[in-house]
Amino acid sequence: MQNIIFIGVGLFLLILGGNWLLKSAVAFSLHLKIPKIIIGMTIVSFATSAPELIVSVNAAIEGFPDLALGNVVGSNIANISLVLGIILLLAPIDVRKAFYITDWPVMMVASILFFFFIYFDGVLGATEGAIMVGTLFLFLVYLLRFQQPAVVEEEQEEIKPLPLYKAVLFLGIGGVGLWAGSEFLISGAVGLATFYQVSERIIGITIVSVGTSIPELAASVIAILKREKAISLGNLIGSNIFNILAVLGITSLITPIVVIDQGLLTNDIFWMLGFAILILPLVFFPKGLRLGWRDGIILLLGYSAFLYFTLG
Repeated sequence: MQNIIFIGVGLFLLILGGNWLLKSAVAFSLHLKIPKIIIGMTIVSFATSAPELIVSVNAAIEGFPDLALGNVVGSNIANISLVLGIILLLAPIDVRKAFYITDWPVMMVASILFFFFIYFDGVLGATEGAIMVGTLFLFLVYLLRFQQPAVVEEEQEEIKPLPLYKAVLFLGIGGVGLWAGSEFLISGAVGLATFYQVSERIIGITIVSVGTSIPELAASVIAILKREKAISLGNLIGSNIFNILAVLGITSLITPIVVIDQGLLTNDIFWMLGFAILILPLVFFPKGLRLGWRDGIILLLGYSAFLYFTLG
């Protein structure tokens, strides 16, 4: 019971911390007059990936590498299948060619890079981490200089940013909330895995990953309801890129990540690649450059299949 309480408190603090960080990040970006698609792909993505970063770094340092890896791989699976699936049931998203020229290819490059770095020797070291962080830096430079909108926006009222002092306050409170939440979540997750005699990978790729994906879900649903579709889709694609290149890159720079449960290499990573690949044909079929409710159902069924075969 104590472990479940710890997980609940941890997720609650992560959600609050992620929400405060998100408000702060969007406020700063609006003050800097950054375009919305860039906000979604960078600022919002980094803010909503902060729970994954804190949890993964903490887990790796404390000696639970499978929790760190399962968290990221599971979050990337949940972002595309579960979160995007739910969003598409709420509203369709029309996309532009920048999605398949830049956004999706970079997500695939990051995913394949991660696959080759870890599949053959089961280790992510400092060298691989440096390459991943360097790749992220090059992507951000390109994005800020050349990226065009990837989503058709609807007309809406101009958003007024928070006062600067509030943005700084939210940034500080959000950071504290994320760190405290990660401590509770890791403690509860490891305790639960020990009690039920399941691997940390299983706990990481299900409970922890869905929990740390809640900020992406909240941010994207709010963005859809406010007709900020560029922030919504850009946030999910950007979060997957940040999860791999930033979260795993930074974590492996701090301490090597070694795979313990081989299920991550024989099962989980292939589901992550499969969902990343699936999103491209869904954009084109049955209606070109549009994601609708049917695509949402396909993605949610895919996530159900993933849980069935992983936990069965």
